[in-house]
Amino acid sequence: MTDVEYILLHQNEDVHALALKKAPEGVNLQFCLQQIEGWQLARKKLPPWADTEGILYPPRLAMEQCSSYSTAHYKNLVVERLVPGEKRQNMIDLTGGYGVDFCYLAPAFRHATYVETNPYLCKLAQHNFPILGLSNVEIICGDGTDLLTQSTSTYSLIYIDPARRDKIGRKTVALEDCTPNIVQFATEFTLRSKMTLVKLSPMLDISRALHSLKNVSEVHVVSVEGECKELLLVIAAEKTSETQFYCVNLGSRDSVFVCSETERHTTPDILSDPLNEGIFLYEPSASIMKAGGQNALSINYGLKKLHPNSHLFVHKQFFKDFPGRVFHIVGWSDFSKRGLHMMLRDIQQANLATRNFPTSVADLRKQLKIREGGEDYLFATTLADESHILIRTKKVPLI
Repeated sequence: MTDVEYILLHQNEDVHALALKKAPEGVNLQFCLQQIEGWQLARKKLPPWADTEGILYPPRLAMEQCSSYSTAHYKNLVVERLVPGEKRQNMIDLTGGYGVDFCYLAPAFRHATYVETNPYLCKLAQHNFPILGLSNVEIICGDGTDLLTQSTSTYSLIYIDPARRDKIGRKTVALEDCTPNIVQFATEFTLRSKMTLVKLSPMLDISRALHSLKNVSEVHVVSVEGECKELLLVIAAEKTSETQFYCVNLGSRDSVFVCSETERHTTPDILSDPLNEGIFLYEPSASIMKAGGQNALSINYGLKKLHPNSHLFVHKQFFKDFPGRVFHIVGWSDFSKRGLHMMLRDIQQANLATRNFPTSVADLRKQLKIREGGEDYLFATTLADESHILIRTKKVPLI
């Protein structure tokens, strides 16, 4: 039996179970298990690659660190918007990795260079790129920043995805702790290209990053199905007047909310009137919260905030394009025994969340004696007068 035959025969099976079985003669079991596991991960993360015959996959860590199809495609849209077609001459990916982002960026340019220090990943790139239809690409096995600093070449785009683990494998989130050090090479980037696109951990402190880097024209916080996955920084060669923040959610319902640095620091309208049944409760998306753009919603939608630190908004009107979740308020109560009893007397289970509230969800669930799940959504939060309140809602589907 050949490796290919073994992979096709067992590609839907559990790799841990396969590892315990003796492989047929002539089969490289370690290689086959890597390909089976990689293909299984690609089915969810990179469907077009999983559907392409002949693609080879890297070890699990490289698969986990690479971009998904949706986030890589989004980067392509960003570059096509910022770099006019006639100016897309050449690009360089300084940290090629498995090459997913490179494969979605390279077709927009007349020539593209992939640089990677890992020889094995370079071999995979040499194998996979032609299968994926890439032409006019160059593969270099080496250090991307060394290549950049030792040459005089200029590029239409520099792309870099620095490693976010230290020498013993621990995750890092500070710019200065990444490899290569983005802050150290920032000036070099602006000398060699009018645009540098940097992919970073969503755990990074955005304010600290903007303080460390100059000329960041755009910040993109990219989520997939409500979970923050990537932080993208666009570094321009020339200083921009004000950084723009793109709060992106990809998935079954794509949304992009854009706000400026000034709008991020807007003072929102705070709700001073009592809550009314029938109005809508608005919860910003994870990307908006991460980008600090929640107060800008007051400008765009005319929402009122329950409390400066609660990050929950209300409005009597329903906005179907709202970038986040929308709920219909059906009741509320203070935390008196009588008030809670009256509101919760017909509820055995509910989805419970706390926003700017002193008690954890777990402890509050025990106090309320309510199981998880169901169609009701309860929000424990704080109002502008510092009183605590429990809001009962129903989720409104957004199309």
